[in-house]
Amino acid sequence: MALMVTRTPPRLLELAAKSLLKDEDLAIAALEYLPTELFPLLFMEALAGRCDKTLKAMVRAWPFARLPLGGLTQMPHQKALQAVLDGLDCLLARKVRPRRWKLRVLDLRNASRNFWSMWSGARVHECPLTGPVAEDSLRMKGPSGPLTVFVDLCLRERTLDECLANLIRWARRRRSLHLCCKKVTIFGMPIQNIKEVLNLVQLGCVLEVEVHFTWQLSTLGKFAPYLGRMSNVRRLVLSHIHKPSSSSEEKHIGRFTSQLLRLRHLRKLRMESPAFLEGCLGQMLRCLKSPLEALSITNCQLTESDLACLSQCPSISQLKELDLSGLSLACFSPKPLQVLLERVAATIQDLVLEYCGLSDTHLEAILPALSHCHQLQTFSVRGNHLSMALMERLLRHTAGLSRLSLELYPAPLESYSSQGIIHPGRFAQAQAELLGILKDLGLPRTIWLRTNPCPHCGSKIVYDSDPFVSC
Repeated sequence: MALMVTRTPPRLLELAAKSLLKDEDLAIAALEYLPTELFPLLFMEALAGRCDKTLKAMVRAWPFARLPLGGLTQMPHQKALQAVLDGLDCLLARKVRPRRWKLRVLDLRNASRNFWSMWSGARVHECPLTGPVAEDSLRMKGPSGPLTVFVDLCLRERTLDECLANLIRWARRRRSLHLCCKKVTIFGMPIQNIKEVLNLVQLGCVLEVEVHFTWQLSTLGKFAPYLGRMSNVRRLVLSHIHKPSSSSEEKHIGRFTSQLLRLRHLRKLRMESPAFLEGCLGQMLRCLKSPLEALSITNCQLTESDLACLSQCPSISQLKELDLSGLSLACFSPKPLQVLLERVAATIQDLVLEYCGLSDTHLEAILPALSHCHQLQTFSVRGNHLSMALMERLLRHTAGLSRLSLELYPAPLESYSSQGIIHPGRFAQAQAELLGILKDLGLPRTIWLRTNPCPHCGSKIVYDSDPFVSC
């Protein structure tokens, strides 16, 4: 018996759009009288069919305040983008406004997909006459103000990709234009090229900055003035800042920390391998003028004084996420860590202290404060050196934390041989004992055990347990 396949017939609007595009000149002539409802579908068909002449004309007659091109395609093909930019040029050059001109924002970010799915028939519950308009366009002073182009800047290697480079060249020649960027991500590009791009951007629009590239401290110093002008930044990520020995080291650190004074909306700060922070963390923290929600300082050397400064910093009083993984705390007094956890106990949700060289003494000191972290959801101390006795006390102190859902612990020291190699039998015994403790506590709970790398071959994880659950 043949299987009957039911296909949804095309809607009348789709058929009308396809029919119009069979004759581009006719489609362009009809734009003046075209119903608003047909514009998005016609635009999608023109983009898919690479009808660049129609795209250019449609930009001039676009009946919405926003053209969310990035929600339709992450970055249009070169000719399509050029057609859109040419259409904008025609608008910007006119002294007399077209009758239907409402366009104020070209959005090239990968967002606003709902706009296109609504008009294509996938969504029908949003207002069909205006479409979604973002807050930033509503805050403008009216359609007579500058045209705004939104784009997320991703700066890779030595040059920009072709479409972004074309956009930058176009923006450089336009005075009546605001180039806005909510997120700047740098994967690698000479600092001079970065500065040339940022000179075109309305830096007050930037909300997130990520640097995933190895920089010298001097490069960070050159970038700092631009960072300071991003006064609305909420999230800052810096990775691998090297610190060569030089007489100008303090000057570059000062350039960076002084600009933090301007970031009064900073809520999330993540620093991976910031070699320059040793002995200077207090200087940086004093420049933070807003309460942080998330702080990550990982894989670097700090002094005990640095950790003490962190524990006393006013900006951590509302901290929800704290990650100090890879900091060598083995030789530190446990007191600063204890004070730090006491300060954040009321708000902390995610606490990560992996591979810090923590011993029983350090964990013993923070157990009382840890038991009061009632918002805690994630807790990880894997990669440290804890005994079975301390592990039992740790599980009992955290038993009352009802929101705790992800726990990662190191295999107890008793699981290893005298050569530091995991012993399968001892590891299995430790698992059984810990499961017995969890059952004794009588609460449903899932924990993960992670073993340390083999000291001889460097093998990462030799015996990893599956999560084990007490019911």
